[in-house]
Amino acid sequence: MATVHIDRLLETCIRVGGSDIHIHVGRPPVLRVGGRLRSLETKVLEPDDTTALMKSITPERNQQEFQEEGGTDFGFAFGDAGRFRVSVFRQKGSVSMVLRLIPSKILTFEQIGLPPIVKALCRRPRGLFLVTGPTGSGKTTTLATMVDYVNMNFDRHIITVEDPIEYYHPHKKSVITQREVGIDVPSFAEALRRCLRMDPDVILVGEMRDLETMEAAIRAAETGHLVFGTLHTTGAQGTINRIIDAFPVDQQEQIRVQLSTTLIAVLSQTLLPVMEGTGRVAAYEFLVVTPAIANLVRENKTYRIDSSIQTGKKYGMQLLDEHLWKLYEAGTCPGDECLERARHPGDFQEKMEAKLRGVAGAVGLGGKKYDPLADESQG
Repeated sequence: MATVHIDRLLETCIRVGGSDIHIHVGRPPVLRVGGRLRSLETKVLEPDDTTALMKSITPERNQQEFQEEGGTDFGFAFGDAGRFRVSVFRQKGSVSMVLRLIPSKILTFEQIGLPPIVKALCRRPRGLFLVTGPTGSGKTTTLATMVDYVNMNFDRHIITVEDPIEYYHPHKKSVITQREVGIDVPSFAEALRRCLRMDPDVILVGEMRDLETMEAAIRAAETGHLVFGTLHTTGAQGTINRIIDAFPVDQQEQIRVQLSTTLIAVLSQTLLPVMEGTGRVAAYEFLVVTPAIANLVRENKTYRIDSSIQTGKKYGMQLLDEHLWKLYEAGTCPGDECLERARHPGDFQEKMEAKLRGVAGAVGLGGKKYDPLADESQG
């Protein structure tokens, strides 16, 4: 009964274009479609149902971890339709699960709307490229696109370290090694230490979640590798501060210098629902590290990064609020959704009200009486 049930759930999720399946005792299975939760018209789940559903897809090793730790994560392939990343956990004494659908098809730069300069940055022989944003903002999809671009066009050895592996990459022009934390290697930091002996050209760090991993990633970028990494931060400025603040005070000066020479770009993104239908679109903040910005990092003047992004349009740079404003103005996304994700909601709200009053452009974003969107030709 459970196996049939889980297969039907997975098929339904793929068919309706869902991104996640929530399985909890006390309500029917719930799908997230277009960013919104929808209950399925099936029976309310009992504790026995969720336990049976969990056992039908969870490997023995993970069932054991779940018993010991009260939670486990793993990924599995559902035929050719896609892969699912699963989080199994206990709540109120019963079993719950959340399954995230990882589409089997890797999107192109154009499909996810990345600035063209990202391709040029993926060709760099060394440096640290960070993709950041909250959980569920499409970081994995963006990184998969970047890795696939390198894989298709260059002869490199690409090593990915993930927890768990989400997109499977076949060998194309590059050789690709995918290591899963907990199965192939005990931790991110350990994987990074070891992979420097494996003749890598490109390294993807699925999560820079602790000091040791951050240190190892910066060192790998410094020693002549292209490193892609992710952090759960919003905005370019916040990302740089977050890395520096993770280090003890007496090391921060040195890390600023290292970051100023290794960091090549920060792409910060968030997903929001489109006006019509069930799709979602990504809004980006994009920082390309120019010599001037490298100086700001080295001299601890990260508070000036936002204004450098505003003047860096020719490099494809943009602030998150600028992109959100474009999506709102074009009628792509609802105003309230854009406002919710804005980094300066007060300014954004004023600008929206000004537009509604017919005096758009009277108030600039980022707290300045300057409208970076009024004239796209500047910079």
